[in-house]
This record gives sequence, C-alpha cells and structure tokens, in this order.
Amino acid sequence: MTRSPSFGPVIGVGTLARGSARTVSVTADAEARKAIAAALDLVDLRKLSLVGQLLPIGKADWRLEADLGATVVQACVVTLAPVVTRIEEPVSRRWVAGWDAPQGDEVEIPEEVDDEPLGAEIDLGQVMVEALALALPPFPRAEGADLGDATFAGPGVRPMSDDDAKPFAGLAALRDKLAGGDGGDDDGEA
Repeated sequence: MTRSPSFGPVIGVGTLARGSARTVSVTADAEARKAIAAALDLVDLRKLSLVGQLLPIGKADWRLEADLGATVVQACVVTLAPVVTRIEEPVSRRWVAGWDAPQGDEVEIPEEVDDEPLGAEIDLGQVMVEALALALPPFPRAEGADLGDATFAGPGVRPMSDDDAKPFAGLAALRDKLAGGDGGDDDGEA
C-alpha cells in the first residue's frame, strides 16, 4: 500500500505523553499549499493552518480538538471567475486503539463519525487536508453570477416548464380543460 504525501507533521503515538495534552500548530508552506491546491482542484490556496490540542483519552485513545483556517480561491461554477472564500471550521478527530472497521454488506453508520483506528502515527497534515476538502464550498459562485433560464426542445415542440414538471400539472391542465367546456362531448353529438 502506498502512502499519500503528508502535508504536515506526522506524530509518533509512542512519543506522546499520556498524562497531558499536546498543543499542535500546523501551517502549510507555499510548496505544500500549491500541492494541496492541485490535489483539491483549487485555483489557489493562500493560507492553511490547523491549531489545537491532542488530548489523551482513557488508557490508549487520543482526541484532536482544533480549528482549521484557510483562504481558498475556486473557479465560479457559472463564469469561471475566481471566488475567494475564507474558511474557519472546528475539527475533531478521535483515534481509538483496537478499533475495527464495520464489516458486511449492510453496515450501520456509528454515531461517532470522527473515530479512526489508532496506528503508530497521527498524520496531522492528512487531517488538515481532509478537513479542508470537507469544508470547501461545493458550488462557488462569483457575486452576481446567474445561470439564467435555459430551455431545450426540438423544432416545433413546446419546451417543458418548471410548472409542467410538478406532480399535479397534468391534473391542473385537465381541470382547466373541463372547466372551459360544457361537460358534454366535444364532437357535438348528443
């Protein structure tokens, strides 16, 4: 198994003191920001940091309570103009000794989605990049960018509107047709 590149410190679990918290502060340098921006398909990544504490839990587990700060530039989904976003997000992870991944075809998602297996190392750079990826706006838009209305239909065909797509649009058309007539046969025979 190949290991993905680390963009921050990797802490050996054996070096952590069980009796106290450890302050962590990770700031991505220009080279790391450039690589992360390329990996996440960003126009630019101007700032990226993760600051917090690693806290011992019980006899072997660890918890990270930190704040992610980033300034990202993404392409607008409408105009492709650069969109600058400031991200400030809390980050929480818990590494659990003896944690086993759920097995089977149907797996119930546990309440603690921050739990990960505790290995020999804690990769704070990987945590930082994962947290950034989850915090990115999925559809960045430049101010004033609007998709407008688009209609598509073949020659001689009336384009479908949003009202036509509503579940009771057909019933409304039938109601309107019946209300406009006299309720009798349309062919004029009695």
